[in-house]
Amino acid sequence: MVSKMLRLPNIQLNFPTFSAEFLPKPSIIKLNEGNLAAPAPKIISTKEISKNIAHSVTTSINTTTDSSSSSGSSNTERLASMWREVQGSNNWENLVDPLDSLLREEIIRYGEFVAACYDAFDLDPNSKRYLNCKYGKKRMLREVGLGDSGYQVTKYIYATPDINVWSIGGNNIGSSSCGRWIGYIAVSNDEETKRLGRRDVLVTFRGTVTSPEWIANLMSSLTPARLDPHNPRPQVKVEAGFLSLYTSNEGEKFGLESCREQLLSEVGKVLNKYKGEEMSITLAGHSMGSALALLLAYDIAELGLNRDRLSNNHIIVPVTVFSFGGPRVGNSGFKERCEELGVKVLRITNVNDPITKLPGVFLNEHFRVLGGWYEVPWSCSCYAHVGVEILLDFFKMHNPSCVHDLGTYLSLLKCPKRLQVQREELGIDFFNRAKEFVISGAQNFNALQLKNAAMNMVNLVQSQRT
Repeated sequence: MVSKMLRLPNIQLNFPTFSAEFLPKPSIIKLNEGNLAAPAPKIISTKEISKNIAHSVTTSINTTTDSSSSSGSSNTERLASMWREVQGSNNWENLVDPLDSLLREEIIRYGEFVAACYDAFDLDPNSKRYLNCKYGKKRMLREVGLGDSGYQVTKYIYATPDINVWSIGGNNIGSSSCGRWIGYIAVSNDEETKRLGRRDVLVTFRGTVTSPEWIANLMSSLTPARLDPHNPRPQVKVEAGFLSLYTSNEGEKFGLESCREQLLSEVGKVLNKYKGEEMSITLAGHSMGSALALLLAYDIAELGLNRDRLSNNHIIVPVTVFSFGGPRVGNSGFKERCEELGVKVLRITNVNDPITKLPGVFLNEHFRVLGGWYEVPWSCSCYAHVGVEILLDFFKMHNPSCVHDLGTYLSLLKCPKRLQVQREELGIDFFNRAKEFVISGAQNFNALQLKNAAMNMVNLVQSQRT
């Protein structure tokens, strides 16, 4: 079953129509009702999403999942004993297909921590806290409805886009390169630690909101990460826009440190404070935030911050990323290095979400090896997703930005329907059709059109505060 690719509005490129026939056939998720396929989704407004979610969307849910209190109690008892499996110690084997109810609850829980970043982010230009968190650290989780979460915020994180761009949509969000609040670090309290079976260090990131963030993400290319000064590993490359956002500072003597410096410093302090306890490091983000989460996960593991080198037991704190609607972050070398370091990544994506296809629409993991045996010469320049994927399929709407909305992702996962995943393999002629698409479109391509495309993408997703 092949669905048409969502078309973005007002993009004035003279390329031929780009549809899903150029994309690899995804994991199609259908209703588990005999051989009956899911009914065609209705076109509804965003206000109707929560009311109709159970009838107009599909996802992969464990057949044992329900909303009863007994199930919740059972999962609470299971979590303390099998938290390592939930964090991906076995790459979520036998937990993803079908989706285990305990893993589903943990995905939702971490997704709600990410959603808190959006709820607490101040986008009012007239506010004194503009582009910052609306609340202080001690009361932030309570203000966004997570007062009973069992976590305490220890630090706010700010990122500085290293780019100055034109104002978009008549506002001045993109006119400055000062630091913006991008997320927070929190730690489970004693009571929650007992329930979880370990002390959980949580780092969450919001997605792209401001224009500089969007432009930096859309206009960049692969560059060596070089995060370990003792071993640069030039073959490990990441998207330059994400790396810039992660490593840039305000550039002044007493200016804001880089996002990276803030994160590594605080994570190091927390790990040292609770040294000797059973611990986990969980990173969660949406859209651009999931890219930052993966960069941090790689950075922590590459530098060995999660390893107690003074201990005879060589204790390793598990590092896990929960990615919601995340783009590709690096090349195949980055993917392979993350796997070597034991970084676990669980990607929750929507087959209709265009952001998850970027960057590397053409040069990606599907092009590295042709015919199952020939590795193309440019494979080091191919982007590659990292980790295990849970693929959703929802909302073919006239408003395409809804397919990237975090709230919709979470509403899907809360749906109590009994569903089943059915996978289809990549079509053999995918490469040839994509190649024809590139060649036919290249004749009419120019930089101005790319600029227009980027601006329209900014307006598209920014309107939904992705």
